[in-house]
Amino acid sequence: MDTLVAQLQRQFRDYTISLYHQLFWYVKGFLDDQFTELKKLQDECSPDFVAEVVSLFFEDCEKLIGNMARALDQTGNVDFSLVGSSVHQLKGSSSSVGAKRVKGLCVTFKECCDSQNFEGCVRCLQQVDIEYKSLKAKLQDLFNLEQQIVQAGGRIPQVDI
Repeated sequence: MDTLVAQLQRQFRDYTISLYHQLFWYVKGFLDDQFTELKKLQDECSPDFVAEVVSLFFEDCEKLIGNMARALDQTGNVDFSLVGSSVHQLKGSSSSVGAKRVKGLCVTFKECCDSQNFEGCVRCLQQVDIEYKSLKAKLQDLFNLEQQIVQAGGRIPQVDI
């Protein structure tokens, strides 16, 4: 059992580190230091704190992405200020949970809204949707690893980034 726990903890450390570091010069990591700060708020009294906050973030993402998609579907009559407002909300939410790639895309997306660049907005919306779904899958894998460690009788290791 100790071998299983050690193996899961090592896997958890490696996976966590991979979420922060960029793969290539043009591919940023998924998370930034804000996620680390969020993790510090979690303790024995609230062991699911981060998962709950992240779950709310993803619900918010789905709502905002849906709103932006509907607004951009009004070809010829797009309210770019409405889309920009949703992008601004998404950027703030992304920043608060440490979703680095989503936040970065929101900066470009907002610039497209400000210049009323319809094609740019559509492209950014597609990219945001892809990144948010990728992050959601990655974090679900991380939370599943945490559960496996606890179920095997281990403690979640502290990972210094």
